[in-house]
Amino acid sequence: MWKGFTERTARTSPDSPDPALWGRTYSIPFDPVWNAALDLARSELKGWKLISCDDVLGVIRADIRGLLLPLEANALISVTLDPNAQTRVDMSALGNHRGGDLGVNRRRIKRFFRALDRSLHVRPGQILEPRPQPPARRP
Repeated sequence: MWKGFTERTARTSPDSPDPALWGRTYSIPFDPVWNAALDLARSELKGWKLISCDDVLGVIRADIRGLLLPLEANALISVTLDPNAQTRVDMSALGNHRGGDLGVNRRRIKRFFRALDRSLHVRPGQILEPRPQPPARRP
């Protein structure tokens, strides 16, 4: 059974089996990433309404209204520094309805990160692999 029929939430994690839900680790300072994420939640993404933000905690809360389907959700965006002082962005979206979300929240997360990448004018090498790479095998 497809998860979208039974789940109404989606969230990023570096160990997600779905690459669209890995989140982002940027080699870009915190402030530009925070400001870009805040601008997206505040006014640049259709159907989004900023509810609150806290730059000390690195948390942005927004409500998302469905553009085609009336599937509303609460979004939580976390912008933090990882143990290597790189900027880490994660997001969760929880539907405010009964039943599954038909994959809408996964697509919202994917759309947010595409927009964030564009807003930051990300260059090759600025999005870091969220998972540790296995050591190269020697012949």
